[in-house]
Amino acid sequence: MSDYDVIIVGGGPAGLAAALYTARMDLKTVVVDRGPLGGQLLNTELVEDYPGFESVLGSELALKMGEHARKFGVAVRDFEPVEAIDVEDQTKVVRLESGEELRAPALIMAAGGLPRYLEVPGEKEFWGRGVSYCAVCDGAFFKGQELAVVGGGDAAVEEGDFLTRYASKVYIIHRRNELRAQPILVDRARANPKIKFVLDAHVKEIVGEDKVHVIRYEQGGATKELRVGGVFIFVGFVPNSKLFKVHIDHDAGGYILTDRNMQTSVEGIWAVGDVRAQLTKQIATAVGDGTTAAVAAAMYITALKDTARA
Repeated sequence: MSDYDVIIVGGGPAGLAAALYTARMDLKTVVVDRGPLGGQLLNTELVEDYPGFESVLGSELALKMGEHARKFGVAVRDFEPVEAIDVEDQTKVVRLESGEELRAPALIMAAGGLPRYLEVPGEKEFWGRGVSYCAVCDGAFFKGQELAVVGGGDAAVEEGDFLTRYASKVYIIHRRNELRAQPILVDRARANPKIKFVLDAHVKEIVGEDKVHVIRYEQGGATKELRVGGVFIFVGFVPNSKLFKVHIDHDAGGYILTDRNMQTSVEGIWAVGDVRAQLTKQIATAVGDGTTAAVAAAMYITALKDTARA
């Protein structure tokens, strides 16, 4: 069992910003993440909308954020999956899959989430054999092939554009008539001769043998298909709020509800970044969330110590 002032679950931009600030305020801080530090930054090729960086590799920005936090003494427990988060009296308890428990009076939830699945036949069967949820991770395996990207938001359009550096052609398939992505991303994709949009199309099945060969979809009442070597799916995000064994108020999508200080419905627990209900999911807003939560957590811990001394 290890005791800290603040436990931060999640090592993406929100969690690392929070860690930087809590450590600078001389609080004993630990960051726990199921993988390496960086979160969604590691699945992003280029970041072009973070102030001060006209263009920076996602992996490079993740490294810089991690190093900055470590400089102030943050303990990092990467590659340590969390099994559950609970509360015992005022103590926040993080149980790791390894069996170890971490305890602290304050907890900042920054665990983000996981890709939403299409839930069509063939998706799970061909996961890792042509079905992917990360263009940066797997794009290079599909050089010279035709690919399908499913989704119409920022991630789908941006990653579809990225995949054209490897693929001979990329079909972006979206179930609606209009894309939800930012206009600047859509304009860039439309200007790319390797990209073709397939709109008002509902994916029905992913087909193959040892790997993906065909994606079938319905459009205008007719069933159609495309021969592709891979299918990249970007249809949403499922927040990791189910790690909590104590009730935390959340919306219908599972996103945690907070006040303006990132405080959740449970005293001493804050939620930041992609796991909380908010208007946008951007690096800049995640960093802002983390900073706000860190300051609020520091004030909370100071108040607890003052009460204990009284």
